[in-house]
Amino acid sequence: MYVKINPENPQDRLLHKVVDCLREGGVIIYPTDTVYGLGCDIYHKKAVERLCRIKGLDPRKAYLTFVCDSLKSASQYTSHISTPLYKLMKRCLPGPYTFILPAGKQVPRHFQSRKKTVGIRVIDHPIVKELINWLGNPIASISLPPNEEQQEYNTDAELIYETYKKQVDMVVDGGPGGLQPSTVIDCSNGIEALQLIRQGAGSLEALHAYL
Repeated sequence: MYVKINPENPQDRLLHKVVDCLREGGVIIYPTDTVYGLGCDIYHKKAVERLCRIKGLDPRKAYLTFVCDSLKSASQYTSHISTPLYKLMKRCLPGPYTFILPAGKQVPRHFQSRKKTVGIRVIDHPIVKELINWLGNPIASISLPPNEEQQEYNTDAELIYETYKKQVDMVVDGGPGGLQPSTVIDCSNGIEALQLIRQGAGSLEALHAYL
């Protein structure tokens, strides 16, 4: 299914359709503040496994990001975060960063066989905020792979739909996507040992300015 939602004023009727799809274990493609992503409800194990297969990943080894609507709700899925690290995240989020943190007890069991960390994203996008708010929990997410021929991310939701319509349950068109994924920072060993995992849309200079 292809659904076009106004990114500035998301239509409630269409948002409900997407949330119903997620609650039923569907896999969607949806807009973020960076590139388009694959997503599903974190509590649907089979949907998580299917999402990984679409990306060509081993579900037992894949690391998915929890997309949250606020840093406060994200903190429910992590273990203790030091005050300096929390302040850093508060300054950077919502925004184009993914922070890898020690996983908390609220992380569903089917994620707990993996490394005891969780990627946290708070996305600056009206559609995503509404979806998560109505769903009531984070979306398990991973970036769409770049175009195999051009090695660039597809920014056009209609073209994305033509490529993935047989693999996913819904493509949400929220306008043009970005060309760079989020910047991934491993914070699992504390703010004193931050490690860059992937350089993306988030500026490292801006991050260092907050330290």
